[in-house]
Amino acid sequence: MTIKTKIKRFFEMEDDYEEREVEVEQNRDEDIHLPVTNKKQTKGDKPNVVSLSSIQQTSKMILLEPHSYDEVQEIADHLKDRRAVVINLQRIPREQAKRIVDFLSGTVYAIGGDIQKLGDNIFLCTPDNINVSGSISELFQD
Repeated sequence: MTIKTKIKRFFEMEDDYEEREVEVEQNRDEDIHLPVTNKKQTKGDKPNVVSLSSIQQTSKMILLEPHSYDEVQEIADHLKDRRAVVINLQRIPREQAKRIVDFLSGTVYAIGGDIQKLGDNIFLCTPDNINVSGSISELFQD
C-alpha cells in the first residue's frame, strides 16, 4: 500500500471496492477469469432518494370576502400555507379595506409573494410558489 493510497483512505477519497474472480464457461471449454467489482456503501454515500414531501399535490385558490379587519389573520394564514387568495373588499368600509390591503402587502412581501389588483376592491394575493402572468386593465367610465 502506497502513501498516496493511505492518505486517500484516511480522508475517504477513494471508494472501497471488493474484487473477486468469476469463472465463465464458453463453448470452447476454456475458462476465462473476469474480475467483478462490487462497490461497498460507505458512510459518505447517500442513496438516490428524492423527497417529494415538499411538492404539493394540488394547488388551491381561496376566495374570501371579509366582513371586518379581524379576518385578515385568516387570509395571511392561507398565504403562509402557500395558497393563492382572492379577496373581495367591496362590502367592507373603505378604511378597513385599506388596512387589510396594507396588512396583506406586508404579508406577501415577507413570504416573497405578490399582490395584484384585479378590479374595484378585488385583490389577488399569491405566495412565491405561484406565478401569475398577464394583467387586467381597468376601464374607466366617464
